Amino acid sequence: MLHWLLNLLRQYVHRDPLPFLTKQGLVVGKHFMMLEDVVIDPSHCWLVTIGDEVTLAPRVHILAHDASTKRHLNYTRLGKVTIGNRVFIGASTLILPGVTIGSDVVVGAGSVVTHDVPSGVVVAGNPARVIGSLEDFLARRKSEMETSPLFGDEYTIRGNVSDAMKADMVKLIKGRYAYVS
Repeated sequence: MLHWLLNLLRQYVHRDPLPFLTKQGLVVGKHFMMLEDVVIDPSHCWLVTIGDEVTLAPRVHILAHDASTKRHLNYTRLGKVTIGNRVFIGASTLILPGVTIGSDVVVGAGSVVTHDVPSGVVVAGNPARVIGSLEDFLARRKSEMETSPLFGDEYTIRGNVSDAMKADMVKLIKGRYAYVS
């Protein structure tokens, strides 16, 4: 009987873990977006607080515990994780216990966040380091948009992009980048 119940719970959590995590104490703000395969420490999710307008890209992992001490010290190390407002965390990023990420931050894909991140910056790498201000990053991207193809929401899966539109997009992207709303 217990085996059946555990399998049911795993399926429920795998499909949409957010209701389970918030019931356990995870705090998330308004307009929170969590994409596929995100892991927010299910064993200590009540130690995680996420602000408003935060996006977690695919495969982000947020840990609030470190069990490396368990075998030797008989205790697991815990740390609160706090993420501010208007934060984007790139795909396959790992956020370790005890980290606070300020507001208006971009964390580059594949980063390992081991220390606090101040507000208003872009960080990337392993370990994640400040690579510039958010203001400078956005100014560079805005300038890049002036010479890059721009596509509307209809050019996305959620906008039901057609095969013909996909082919057009491939043809129109002559440089390295394009932008979609």
